[in-house]
Amino acid sequence: MKQRLTRREALGMLGVTGAALSLARCGETPTSPSAVEAAAATTTTGTNAACAVSPSETVGPYPSLTDLFRSDIRAGKSGAPLTLTISVVNVNTGCSPVSGANVEIWQCDADGHYSQYTQPGYNGVSETFLRGIQTSDSSGRVTFTTIYPGWYQGRATHIHVDVTMNGRSVKVTQIAFPESLTAALYSTGVYAAKGQNPTANARDNVFADSVASELANVTGSPTAGYNATFTVGIAV
Repeated sequence: MKQRLTRREALGMLGVTGAALSLARCGETPTSPSAVEAAAATTTTGTNAACAVSPSETVGPYPSLTDLFRSDIRAGKSGAPLTLTISVVNVNTGCSPVSGANVEIWQCDADGHYSQYTQPGYNGVSETFLRGIQTSDSSGRVTFTTIYPGWYQGRATHIHVDVTMNGRSVKVTQIAFPESLTAALYSTGVYAAKGQNPTANARDNVFADSVASELANVTGSPTAGYNATFTVGIAV
């Protein structure tokens, strides 16, 4: 994976300067704690499962500096359990499953911090939480055990995705989350201290033009945890 390692070496030299790019925006109205149970029963809808090439997005903060092949990426981080299943499909062959693709994800913790980097008020250089890679199976699927992501100023709640084949990145995209479920969760547990995310999906600088096609299908509750599915469409 020569090309990928070269990218990471460059990122390592650039550090935070080359990665900390976020635009401050506002918009989402917080949901009251009384809405938790109602939101837990909500099933999200969108066009993410449609047979189409997924939107390409910025790699954003903070891509991994090492290859971490693992399915459980929590590394001790607290938060609502999230089982995330990502399917990779080839739109050039009727959205048939793509096996053997490396699917990498990374996300922030409940406090809005990433591992492997220094951020304002937090040094995560020596940590590797909430990032990992899995290779898609014969059904084109990978499954990660993680936590529901937190948030940081200027961005809607999200998870980063990078799909590579034969050492070459074929799709960089991001996963959005349903605001009703997110708002209900953020009033509970380890998320409550930080509170609600003021940036709505529709006002986010990444999702504003493509929310429906990047919205995960999520079910669950703050007490039982969550299950999410997401489809990445590539053209190879």
